[in-house]
Amino acid sequence: MNVLATRVGEVALRSAVMTASGTAGYADELAGYGNLAELGAVVTKSLAAFAWAGNPPPRVAASGEHMLNAVGLAGPGVEAWRSDDLPRLRARGADVVASIWGRSVAEFEAAAAMIKGADVVALEVNASCPNVESRREIFAHSPSATAEIVDAARVAGLPIWAKLSPNTPQLLEVAGAALGAGASALVLVNTVLGMAIDVETRRPTLGNVGGGVSGPGILPVALRAVFECRAAFKDAPIVGVGGVSGGKDAVAMLMAGANALEVGTATFASPRAPWRVQRELEAWLRAHHVSSIDEVTGAAHG
Repeated sequence: MNVLATRVGEVALRSAVMTASGTAGYADELAGYGNLAELGAVVTKSLAAFAWAGNPPPRVAASGEHMLNAVGLAGPGVEAWRSDDLPRLRARGADVVASIWGRSVAEFEAAAAMIKGADVVALEVNASCPNVESRREIFAHSPSATAEIVDAARVAGLPIWAKLSPNTPQLLEVAGAALGAGASALVLVNTVLGMAIDVETRRPTLGNVGGGVSGPGILPVALRAVFECRAAFKDAPIVGVGGVSGGKDAVAMLMAGANALEVGTATFASPRAPWRVQRELEAWLRAHHVSSIDEVTGAAHG
């Protein structure tokens, strides 16, 4: 019996453990470290309808056990990814969740339209992008803007997973708007806003000044978001992401209310992290005589 099997809405996953967008590349970059077909899915780095160079360097900085990044969503674009990268993933037997981004509703729609017909199980909509049509306000900080891009992404004809930001006091309102616009699942959460300063140069470390903080320290932030959204939307499929670096972190994410989870920054320290987390999660479940993911999902709610 596969104790790790789960569902995220209409999507059946062989495992509750997936990679997180932005941490496992676009294709089979991690295949040398583990069998991609054993994971629930590989979530791609976010793709636009066009090739994009990203932010000026430096783009990544260490901050203790955490990572700060301002890569700026650099990527080859959907067309090149479909021809060059997706076939490599599918040849490995991996299930694939394609992540998309845009600077406007029209750009999200264009990226989703280009994904249509691709051999992927779901479309993750990265809502943590600046909206050039609204004074660069982040889409995921606005319920109405989030609803617009989720609705636009439906052109892909795929289950839509809305990836939301923790950097807003309106998280529940934004989550509700995403679900109301047709999102099949919530992905909680993206990075926390932050920055680093080089005290020798007296300048910001990153070329873009600010960036996203990820790593073990944001696990409590992600747990809170998952817990609150599970309490507010009892039947909504939820994917938890942020700070998961071990099996017990994965268990906690499930108990907060996630149906599945993604492993991200831990992969940079150890590319085998997704498989290690998966093994540790399975060992915990069997040691506690848990026969399915459903038995622990939302357990912290009593």
